[in-house]
Amino acid sequence: MRRSILACGLLLAFAGMATAAAAATASNNNQSNASTTTSTSTTVATTATRTGLSRWQLRTAAASRRHIRRYRADTRHWLTVMNGRPPAHVSRSLAPRSLSARSVSAGSLHGLLRLERRWRRVAHRTWWRATHPPYLHAWLCIHRYEGSWADSGSPYWGGLQMDLSFQQTYGGWLLRHKGTADHWSALEQIWVAVRASRSRGFSPWPSTARDCGVY
Repeated sequence: MRRSILACGLLLAFAGMATAAAAATASNNNQSNASTTTSTSTTVATTATRTGLSRWQLRTAAASRRHIRRYRADTRHWLTVMNGRPPAHVSRSLAPRSLSARSVSAGSLHGLLRLERRWRRVAHRTWWRATHPPYLHAWLCIHRYEGSWADSGSPYWGGLQMDLSFQQTYGGWLLRHKGTADHWSALEQIWVAVRASRSRGFSPWPSTARDCGVY
């Protein structure tokens, strides 16, 4: 009987120790979580205090910089399509290089948002010009008589059947960097033809241009 009582006492003692240990662990975890939360809040508050911006404003500034970079890249792409080569430069006067997350202020945030709107207009205007080349309907008509945009058969390539001399003269950069016209997009091929038409009209396509009523 004494042994049974002793065993029960030991079990109760161990149970009490385990409960106390669990309570201590939970207390430590709560203190640790509270400390981490406090530290994070302090960091965010310090950044916001330093910049004079709220967390929402900081996120808005970061998103605005991303949008400006995308609009600049889109503008560069469409200028390349129209000119047959990358532009020497895309104006950097709109680039938000000096507006880092730490340096942007409430005043410069408004300026950054204005730059974003301006770049959006520039990118859209450039896209519209690139996708509406002069005499677009005429080029599409000529293409229907000439061949596939991906036609790779020598001595004429692409949807407007350009020979190598023609490609070298009016699309030299494309020829060097992308290969023959069958590797160019339809818009790139049309813009090469547009450049040729400024000095030669539609004479490189006498029959098909005549069938389309433009020669």
